[in-house]
Parts: sequence; structure tokens; C-alpha cells
Amino acid sequence: MNASVTIFHNVVWSRHKGAVLSALHNISGSGSIRYSMVQIADTEHDRIGFSDVDYSFHSYPMKKLYSGCYEDVPTWRMTMRLTWEVLKAKTDLVVLPGYHRPEYWAMMAACILTGKRGAVFCDSTARDNPGRRVITSIPKRVFFALCDGYFGFGERSREYLMSLGAKKDKIFIPCQAAALPRAFNTDTVVPDRIEHRAAENNKPIFLFVGRLSAEKGINTLVDAFKQLKERVTDAELRLVGTGPLSEQLKQQVAESGLSDSVKFLGSLQDAPLSHEYFSATCMVLPSTREPWGLVTNEALSHGCPVIVSDSCDCVPELVVEGVSGYAFQAGDVAGLHRTMLKALEAFADTEGVARRCTEVIQRFDPPSAAANIARSCALMLMN
Repeated sequence: MNASVTIFHNVVWSRHKGAVLSALHNISGSGSIRYSMVQIADTEHDRIGFSDVDYSFHSYPMKKLYSGCYEDVPTWRMTMRLTWEVLKAKTDLVVLPGYHRPEYWAMMAACILTGKRGAVFCDSTARDNPGRRVITSIPKRVFFALCDGYFGFGERSREYLMSLGAKKDKIFIPCQAAALPRAFNTDTVVPDRIEHRAAENNKPIFLFVGRLSAEKGINTLVDAFKQLKERVTDAELRLVGTGPLSEQLKQQVAESGLSDSVKFLGSLQDAPLSHEYFSATCMVLPSTREPWGLVTNEALSHGCPVIVSDSCDCVPELVVEGVSGYAFQAGDVAGLHRTMLKALEAFADTEGVARRCTEVIQRFDPPSAAANIARSCALMLMN
């Protein structure tokens, strides 16, 4: 079978997707399917200041349509350009970046008009914006009915797609993964973690990595940490990231009397970020909504266990109770406090926990995600 697939992705900013597409490009050299990658823009407004656009994670030939931010391109212009790209593409299968923008609907229409198969990346689950579910379910059902396949994160993605009429045999998971720093050596994860924790004298350190915004539930984390400090006086909370809640959080920390124990580290990448993962007792992701939570992939890859809210959809696959982490009810300060206390005892064995975390995450690396995408594309093209 000689065939071609064109994959559209919204922004170059996404390092994890860059790593996956790079691995897919490597696969294509020895297979019968040729892949073309189209990046639509460099970044998005809410990514500015969080981390830089790094092209070195994209080791494949790409066509980029626009420089700068996606949202800065007028919708009519974006729609016309993307529609034209699909119409003129000499390809058998088009993979769309989503379904929530009018330009993606136009791309699907172009696929139908030219007789091309169409698939879509789906990052959503039933837990995203539940109040809008009834309003948006009908158009989603229409869009998904037109698709020949769907690429999702995990089981919750599958359940969500099936609830909207997608056929189970057309849903392919897991097709997403986290990129790791270029110098990252998986063979040294356990000794590196042992070394970093020893350098911290095994101090209780809780780490948050992500955008400082309302949906991340960081207020819940600060409140839970305040309760923890009453019993664990040497505990420390480190917040990595930037965002619109930065000043509000600093005020909350100051008013709670936690200024000496809560560190705002700003945006970190590569080796400095790895240092924080290796040093922490565990990473905490208290989001009120989270389609997956790719920082969980990153943490576990560093041998760092996790505490995540039950709104993080990596829970079924990555958060194995007492092995790689724990889950708690989103927004429950007392529940998070109890879970943090439990984690201090459960994760005291640095070496053993690090080994268990790396075992859990090993099938969620970029090559595995790329292999799943390649296998899925082949199945769609055969039908």
C-alpha cells in the first residue's frame, strides 16, 4: 500500500506534539505511507510567556502557514487558507487539529468535496465544560459522524467520543505523549532522582508545573499546603509557570503566612525543569479541568510520583493508586491535604518509587504514540 497522509497541527509551540511528529517522520522512512506535516502558526496567546517556541523539537519537514499567534489571523482568512490547503493537497487522508473552530469545519467540508478521508485529534473528554455539553453535543455529533477516525489521549477520550456517536473501532489511543529535554537520559533517571532528593536532604517538596490560571486549581493547592504546614513544618511548595493569576497567588501566599515556604520559580525549561522534577517529593496537578495533563507524563518520566485531581484525564492510565500517585476530588482542600500527607509516607522510598513511575510511563513515550498514529492511519486507509 502506497498512500499519503497530511497532518495539520495548530501551533509549533507544542513540544510534545513536535516529538511525536518527529518520531512519526522517522517511521515513515521505512513504511509505505508518506506523511506531510502542516503547522498552522507559531503559538497561541495563552502560551506567550510560559515557554518559548522551540523548533528543535520538530525534526521533520514542515510547512508553516503563519508566523506569530494563531488568534492574530482573522478567522475568514484562516478559513480560506486552510480550506485551500486541503483542496489542493495530493493526499489520501487529512488529519485535522480539532473540531471547535469554523475553519476546521471548512476543512472537513473540503475533504468531503475532494473525496479525501478525514480524521481528527480529540483532546476533549466529558469532564470539559460540562455545563455546555447539551448545547454543543449536536454539532459535535454531526462533525464526528463525518470523520473516518479519531486520535485521543486515553480511555476517557474514547468514552467521550463514543457518547457522541463515534464508532469504537475508529477511535485510536493513546496517540499523544510528552516531550522530554534533549539531554534527558532515561537510563539515569533512578540514580539522578536519588542524587537530587539526597541533595535536598529528602525534604518534603511539592511541585506544581503549569500555567498559573484559574482552571489549574492552584488556590486549592495553596490552601491545602497551608494546612499541611501546621503538621509538616519543613515542607516546601514550588510553583513553576506564569499566567494571569500570578499576582493574586502571591497575595494569597503572603496573606496565608507562607512566603518563606512557597517559591514562585517562573517559567522553566529543559535542565532547570528536570532539576525540579528530580528534587520534588511529588508533583501536584489540582486542575478543575484537564484533558490529560502532560506534566504528569513529564513527572513520571523523571521518577517523580504525582497527585492529581480526578478532573485530570490521565488518571485511568498514569495514576496508579499508591504506585505512581494518587487522585483526589477537584476543589476539595481537605481531600488534597490528606492526600499530600499520605504521599509523604507512601513515596518515602525514593528508589523504589522512581522505578515504579518509570515502569508506568514507559509506553507513553513519543515513539509509542507515533507508532499508534501510524498503525491507525494504515487501518483507516485500508477501509
